[in-house]
Amino acid sequence: MTLLPTTTNSAHAPVLLLPPLVLVVAAVKISSLVLRMINSCNSNHCLSSLEMVAGTGIFNFPTRSALHAGRPPCLELRPHPLRETQVGKFLRNIACTDTQLWAGQECGVRFWSFEDVYEAGCGLDGRVRRGDEAAAPFFESGNTSPTMCLIIDSANRLVWSGHKDGKIRSWKMDQHLDDTNSHFKEGLSWQAHKGPVLSIVTSSFGDLWSGGENGIIRIWPWDAMEKSLSLSQEEKHMAALLVERSCIDLRSQVTVNGACSISSSDVKCLVADNVRARIWCAQPLSFTLWDARTKELLKVFNTEGQMENRADLPSVQQQDQPVEDEMKVKFVAPSKKEKSGGFLQRSRNAIMGAADAVRRVATRGAGAFADDAKRTEALVLAIDGMTWSGCPNGLLVQWDGSGNRLQELHHHSSAVQCFCTFGTRIYVGYASGVIQVLDLEGKLISAWVAHSNPVLKMAVGNGYVFSLANHGGIRGWSIASPGPIDRLIRSQDALKAWLGSTASDVGIIVVGLQEVEMGAGFLAMSAAKETVGLEGSAIGQWWLDNIGKALDEGTAFERMGSRQLAGLLISLWVRKNLRKHVGDVDAGAVPCGFGRAIGNKGGVGLRIRVLDRIMCFVNCHLAAHLEAVNRRNADFDHIFRNMSFGRPSNPAAVAGVATASHAIKGTNAASATTEEPKLDLAEADMVVFLGDFNYRLFGISYDEARDLVSQRSFDWLREKDQLRAEMQAGKVFQGMREALIVFPPTYKFARNQPGLGGYDSGEKKRIPAWCDRIIYRDNRSAPVSRMQFRLPCSLISYTVESDHKPVRCKFHVQVAHVDRSVRRQEFGEAVRSDEKVRSILEQLRYVPETTVSTNTIRLQSQDTAILRITNKDVKEKAIFRIVCGGVCTVNEDEDESAYHSRGSYGFPRWLEVTPAAGIIKQDHFVDISVHHEEFHSLEEHFDGIPQNWWCEDTRDKEAMLSVNIHGQ
Repeated sequence: MTLLPTTTNSAHAPVLLLPPLVLVVAAVKISSLVLRMINSCNSNHCLSSLEMVAGTGIFNFPTRSALHAGRPPCLELRPHPLRETQVGKFLRNIACTDTQLWAGQECGVRFWSFEDVYEAGCGLDGRVRRGDEAAAPFFESGNTSPTMCLIIDSANRLVWSGHKDGKIRSWKMDQHLDDTNSHFKEGLSWQAHKGPVLSIVTSSFGDLWSGGENGIIRIWPWDAMEKSLSLSQEEKHMAALLVERSCIDLRSQVTVNGACSISSSDVKCLVADNVRARIWCAQPLSFTLWDARTKELLKVFNTEGQMENRADLPSVQQQDQPVEDEMKVKFVAPSKKEKSGGFLQRSRNAIMGAADAVRRVATRGAGAFADDAKRTEALVLAIDGMTWSGCPNGLLVQWDGSGNRLQELHHHSSAVQCFCTFGTRIYVGYASGVIQVLDLEGKLISAWVAHSNPVLKMAVGNGYVFSLANHGGIRGWSIASPGPIDRLIRSQDALKAWLGSTASDVGIIVVGLQEVEMGAGFLAMSAAKETVGLEGSAIGQWWLDNIGKALDEGTAFERMGSRQLAGLLISLWVRKNLRKHVGDVDAGAVPCGFGRAIGNKGGVGLRIRVLDRIMCFVNCHLAAHLEAVNRRNADFDHIFRNMSFGRPSNPAAVAGVATASHAIKGTNAASATTEEPKLDLAEADMVVFLGDFNYRLFGISYDEARDLVSQRSFDWLREKDQLRAEMQAGKVFQGMREALIVFPPTYKFARNQPGLGGYDSGEKKRIPAWCDRIIYRDNRSAPVSRMQFRLPCSLISYTVESDHKPVRCKFHVQVAHVDRSVRRQEFGEAVRSDEKVRSILEQLRYVPETTVSTNTIRLQSQDTAILRITNKDVKEKAIFRIVCGGVCTVNEDEDESAYHSRGSYGFPRWLEVTPAAGIIKQDHFVDISVHHEEFHSLEEHFDGIPQNWWCEDTRDKEAMLSVNIHGQ
């Protein structure tokens, strides 16, 4: 079958229409192991008329689409890659320099140059590995331990990264690489923690702070790092040792007689307050505030803002054992007297003891879940000096510089994942994929769906706010969005439709089987295996192997996934030349049998992503018997609401091994929201239900039904169809469609007869019925889909121990897809060529007119001088930040040595600048205190043993302060 591509032009969304995707979906009820496929051919007969569309109800169309109405145009730096291509290389954090975007991944780091962000990707035939074909050109480091965090040191042109192996590594920004195949190497590195480095930050004095597991916070003085950075590559070991010996362990400093003042939970994030020269440390349920200069602990408080006098003792930790310990029941050998109670009495005592332990766990767990909703997930410092924290239930909390809780806001029910700031705007990323823009008061300015997955990290650079999604995609949002720039870019006809290079035969085949294996013993064993995450059987594997042989597996098709629940089995196969566009395979199962726990009835499903569209296929076996209509409706509703697709624990499952994931939907106690959770099936772009639904014909006798079937009077029979009546009443399969049925009923046939050998005329005389059905919905509200739906009785013959006959449905699906690589090029062209867009961007670079009271300040010991910055602009506020461009020594002949910058333009310890950043209102001024301090510090080895007192020499020192001003 040859399929030709078609194109379309749209003023709003340039898309690529791939060749029609042919989905062949089969539903078969099997009771034996004998399958003989004689031949199969495609019928040219196509029925475009649809019989009915049921009421919408729970089947609302998904909000996800190619372009969201409220979503600003974005720079698709790295399109959503298939999950299978990212094993061991997932991106987990990003950070921006002036000219580059850096990303930390599970095997090292990579960076994009802003000069190349509008360039085309290397494509499938380039040297870039699969998954990055459409991404902008980038460079990668050599393999390292997974990267946990990143920060930028612009002063020294370095990027610092913390890793899972406990090391901190440095990377030079100015990497001279011409070949995308060459990997750049790390610079200075040292062992900072025994466990992973969870967060790093540079203080206002250039020191590097790192946080790890168990509340460990360590400081790496800039002086030691500066010396180590000056050493050659051959002295790498000595450089690492020099830094490691300079370590200051803050946890040991605040521990007295075994009692520690800070929490022992893992450090969540570190944030530097350069306005007040402080460091914030956020842990799940508490905060600590430190003086960046003296390294003193200033305050410990919880998420409610209450002060804490914490004293973590070893004995206390032993008393506070994990909840799971409550579940342990100790069995002690009883004495002879105790045995007199008998086996039943001892069993009763053991059961009662276990039940009491469960009650204690539940009581303690309820309080734990309440605390989880308050834990801190992200932290950021705004330009006005206020700090914002985010919680799993979407709560945003504002704190002042002293750690006082000011207000809490709730704009979204999903968990807060990350923050970033630019000027007077605060960007919030949520687990739902939404990005919100707030002002400094916390008022919501705008929001849009940025990704289909959680937003892990955000970073600002080159006029964009870049967001990293959990699936590894990176998008850039203009800092002028939302605004007129969005309308101007959308109106450009530069983003043109793109056509695939060649036409090819593509196809996806989904096969659903019911009653593959039955029997009480098998059902009980299957239910027991499901509880421990195991599924499948030898007979199920036999079916998969034989279906694979029939489809010429390995040459023409590849099995992408399968799922078995007792007698239910679903498998999905993809033609080889379509394989690169199909991935993210997930599986799920929902039992509907006895007590909603046994799999003799229920559903199994597979979810895949084809390009940018999500497709779900659910194989069902619903309640039997003519009168059980309401039970069948309830079974469908239970399957739809509880079908949860889980990621396979074994990557090999994607390549054809049946997945063992059985995800159960439950209440997320950590997310305290009244909003109804989104259902996996409701979020899919296309959903297909297939299987033995067991709906019968009503109000008709066996003989009448046989006569109508023999006359092929299917119109009359359809009026007696239970499923048709229930769908029209909106009681089941709401919002779904079914093609016009033009084949005989599929139930109930005499066994061991090929083809349509005859309906069962036995003692019970079951009325023929269309039990086996295929019903679907897509993401369009109009019934415009073309589909073939036939029972090719003369084409396929089965000899089976079954009283059902199989049905087959063919879907012709056109999937619109944007070529991200071309779109990124045209997006850049639109930004660079449009005069109005450039004018708006120029306005963003406007700098208010400001003056500084003096250019030179001379200080003696303990002197303080006032530096006044005046904003003369009457329309715009001025945002200022003071940094130290470098420190030098002035000789007696007043010759100056070269200036040396500290880490991230930090101040020397003998100089205090307060405030170092802030906002100046229109026609106002701010006074900056510049204070000279003779600073003494205690130098310690990494083991915490004091060695010697030392004093930083401040005589004849000169510091170059830079005042950076920009508008809002």
